[in-house]
Amino acid sequence: MVKIRTIELGDFPLLLAPMEDVSDPPFRALCKRHGADMMYTEFISSEGLIRDAVKSIQKMDIFEYERPIGVQIFGSDEESMVRAAQIIEQVKPDLIDINYGCPVKKVACKGAGAGLLQDIPKMVRLTKAVVNAVKVPVTVKTRLGWDDSTKNIVETAERLQDIGIEALTIHGRTRKQMYKGEADWTLIGAVKNNQRMQIPIFGNGDIDSPEKALLYKDTYGVDGIMIGRASIGYPWIFNEIKAYLADGSHLPPPTFKERVEAVEEHLNFSIQWKGEKVGIAEMKRHYGNYFKGIPHFKEYKSGLILANERQEVEHLLGEIKQQFLVS
Repeated sequence: MVKIRTIELGDFPLLLAPMEDVSDPPFRALCKRHGADMMYTEFISSEGLIRDAVKSIQKMDIFEYERPIGVQIFGSDEESMVRAAQIIEQVKPDLIDINYGCPVKKVACKGAGAGLLQDIPKMVRLTKAVVNAVKVPVTVKTRLGWDDSTKNIVETAERLQDIGIEALTIHGRTRKQMYKGEADWTLIGAVKNNQRMQIPIFGNGDIDSPEKALLYKDTYGVDGIMIGRASIGYPWIFNEIKAYLADGSHLPPPTFKERVEAVEEHLNFSIQWKGEKVGIAEMKRHYGNYFKGIPHFKEYKSGLILANERQEVEHLLGEIKQQFLVS
């Protein structure tokens, strides 16, 4: 049984990665139903949170059925990180996760996210301040290093464990790689197999099939796997991996009807949570993934992306059902 303090996650948990503009409550609801064992909010700016920025506050919305769930924060200022963590603790998440992995320029080049991979002593200092400021477990998500010459994750993991984090997720790329090339899990395995490490170690990067999940589980010995991009538009991946890990079986892929129903549910919750204008706009990034691999779908995908009103989208989905479920 993998545990983060008293949070029981099962024998080999599958975690939904915190993804900006993706891991919101509508998407998390689908992933939870389809087998995600633990989920995280989109990452929240500590500066935005302490300034009461509406978007940052909205990202803290969590629901009882989502538990266990972590709220993820990022920042580069110790005082802001501490205050933000204390604000987050008020919404009663199961844990707080600190993002030291986001590679995008507007975050990393301001010394937050993966930017702190250039200053490990500061990363350790910030983390210790947050750990000491809250009662809930604190965990970390990070990368192998800033670039190929600074892949110091084995030592960094020890230092973070020593100041009190209770789990660590490692993405198998450097910041310089962004999301390019293949994720290197060898150093993730080295952290897990370091006898000094006692906390759960989760691997992240490139897991996009049940077969790969089993291979990486067996090869690197991690305590669980975090899945990000492969779940976008395909929340079914969690239960597909679980079935394969359990007995080598393959669950049937979702039917076209199930895909459409998932889109409708996602859309309705998105509109309910964010309002019609924003809810519809933010759904546009998902349609292509939900209907990936469906032949002769290009025209409908373009229509969904261009549609800006609920009635328009619902009319198109009705047409899609009629066209593809009848044919």
